[in-house]
Amino acid sequence: MANSVYQINKGINKSIEFKGLKAQYIWYLGAGILALMIVFAALFIIGVNQYICMGIILCCGSALVFKVYEMSRKYGEHGMMKTMARRSIPKVVKCNSRKLFMKHV
Repeated sequence: MANSVYQINKGINKSIEFKGLKAQYIWYLGAGILALMIVFAALFIIGVNQYICMGIILCCGSALVFKVYEMSRKYGEHGMMKTMARRSIPKVVKCNSRKLFMKHV
């Protein structure tokens, strides 16, 4: 087997990038693959046919990889956190009383 050399860091003070995945998306892909391995083991132990297990895991795995790469391309390093924070800000603040703005002397 030949030794493979992978470049991980792209420079000083830049986030980690590996094969096009940026920052936290590397961890998302790793966690997804680990979850798929556990699902495969559970299906195999239950007694599902080996080829059916592999088909299910291959379909789910390819969907996982495509979705994680799509999120990495769409949101970038911090974009998903910014989008989630933007959703939590209310569009309108409604106040039916002026008591909130009146000073009590």
